[in-house]
Amino acid sequence: MIEIAPEVADAQAVVALESTVIAHGLPRPANLETAQRLEQIVRAAGAVPATVGILAGKLKVGLGAEEVQRLAEEDNIRKVSTRDLPIAVAEGWDGATTVATTCWIAHRAGIKVFATGGTGGVHRGALPDVSADLPELARTPIVVVCSGAKIVLDLPATREWLETHGVTVVGYQCDEFPAFYSRRSGLPVDTRANSPAQVAALFQAQRGLGIDSALLVTVPVPEDFEVPQPQLQTVLDQALESAERDGIGGRELTPFLLSQMARRSHGSTLRANIALLENNARVAAEIAVALEAAG
Repeated sequence: MIEIAPEVADAQAVVALESTVIAHGLPRPANLETAQRLEQIVRAAGAVPATVGILAGKLKVGLGAEEVQRLAEEDNIRKVSTRDLPIAVAEGWDGATTVATTCWIAHRAGIKVFATGGTGGVHRGALPDVSADLPELARTPIVVVCSGAKIVLDLPATREWLETHGVTVVGYQCDEFPAFYSRRSGLPVDTRANSPAQVAALFQAQRGLGIDSALLVTVPVPEDFEVPQPQLQTVLDQALESAERDGIGGRELTPFLLSQMARRSHGSTLRANIALLENNARVAAEIAVALEAAG
């Protein structure tokens, strides 16, 4: 049920890219431009990009240019998490893959490295609402390069969940768990890696030990695009108030909050989001090349 593009199947160094950010995470036309740019960045670093998506119920690894454009421009693209996969296949959906679903598909396609912006996590509030991304990270052996969890989440609770469930968190050239638009959260990482080769060695050790969880490599947003903390907190508080007033929840909450924050910050958070996506794609490609070299 998984269709792998020939270029991806023949390559050694491959980076999986999710498609929810294309269909639901970024506004048009920035979504398509960013998707194209991420693939270019991966290629420039010596790896092959494999954008993952679902078209007519087929799980596709390595979307073509027209298929990426379809996900970016059509209005009927569903957001597909792992619980939705059997429905998507049986009913022939067109769908964009979340972090969880991309991990699941990429691993089964033999891909070792996946780049995204931010993962899901534990949501704010009294209800213990946990994103499907987290349990997938706990059971899928793949390198996931991200900028921490999305800032709209409960970051301390998310970091505690990862620790409890044995997901090793690596700070890439940093000593703190990044906070998506911010470079620092005050939360620890498990270890620091300063080079792609160090990440490759960690992943090889993890696989040698038979540990079947992801290696979460967290990369801070580029310094020039970091959103100042006071501004970030203000727009986040305003976005949360809007969501509560409008009754927004469930899988629609995070995209709504990110969109509200981009508008209220006059585009600062959107620029930061695109910058960290591009930077993470580059780092992921370098790690994929290092893993290939390490054998």
